[in-house]
Amino acid sequence: MHPITLIPGDGIGPEVASNVVRIIEASGVDIQWETHYAGAQALEKFGETLPQELLDSILRNKVALKGPITTPIGKGFTSVNVGLRKTLDLYANLRPVRALPNVPCRYPELDLIVVRENTESLYAGLEHIVVPGVVESLKIITEKASTRIARFAFEHAKRESRKKVTAVHKANIMKLSDGLFLDCFRKVSEDYPEIIADDKIIDNACMQLVMRPEQFDIMLLENLYGDIVSDLCAGLVGGLGLVPGANIGERGAVFEAVHGSAPDIAGQGIANPTALLQSGILMLRYIGEREAADRVENAMLAVFAEGKVRTRDVGGTAKTAEFADAIIHKMI
Repeated sequence: MHPITLIPGDGIGPEVASNVVRIIEASGVDIQWETHYAGAQALEKFGETLPQELLDSILRNKVALKGPITTPIGKGFTSVNVGLRKTLDLYANLRPVRALPNVPCRYPELDLIVVRENTESLYAGLEHIVVPGVVESLKIITEKASTRIARFAFEHAKRESRKKVTAVHKANIMKLSDGLFLDCFRKVSEDYPEIIADDKIIDNACMQLVMRPEQFDIMLLENLYGDIVSDLCAGLVGGLGLVPGANIGERGAVFEAVHGSAPDIAGQGIANPTALLQSGILMLRYIGEREAADRVENAMLAVFAEGKVRTRDVGGTAKTAEFADAIIHKMI
């Protein structure tokens, strides 16, 4: 039996989370879910966006599945996602990007992985007002963080039989910060001679992703670049509603839908649960339930391949629960 923390999220979060839980349970895996709240819901109930009991649950269980949580823009509380990563030191963000069968997209054969450093760089949000009208943001890059994320990328490549890791940077301009990130990558690569190691400047990498994305296998990026590029890659296969995400550290792992909470369609039962479901599949593999993960994945792929039951965002009319039912039926 696997105790797992469930964070339903807000907006469409609870409805996609409940259906993903149904699918995972139908696979036969034995899971005990511990439900906790974060963000606006937690703020209203507990007076804080990341209650200690939620953090304790993740630390105890080592694994969490999280639905989307709204982050106010320009005001209000800081990102719960960033808070979880910082508090639990979930230093590695893993974003597999693979085209699904029978889903129209620009690159139907695409299969790559984005590995993003999760704890520092500009994305850490270290900024202050110098004087009125002047804001300073700090970009922190350390040898420790750069080395461990590079090693994570190469170990993941080795485990998943991937052939190449490409470091993405702007070391031609930011010679010290991005230069350190690149140097750490090159040093770690020496321990993995069987895996090709190369690098690309961030602007060129973006152009190459649009023109010839098949040249990439695993992409390794610092925090801000990784945030942008992982969404770009999702767009190549149909959007954020179709791709999974995981935040992994030594103290635990949080598997999440990477799309927004879509409050405009919340409660209508029409949201696509695929992103969170794919994150759940990653989670099952992470906890050693590979057979269950394969059953869920094969059933999901079969439903997409048939193309008869699909949600509105991918050209169908099915409700969230109907899509989940179709996947469950394929596993029976």
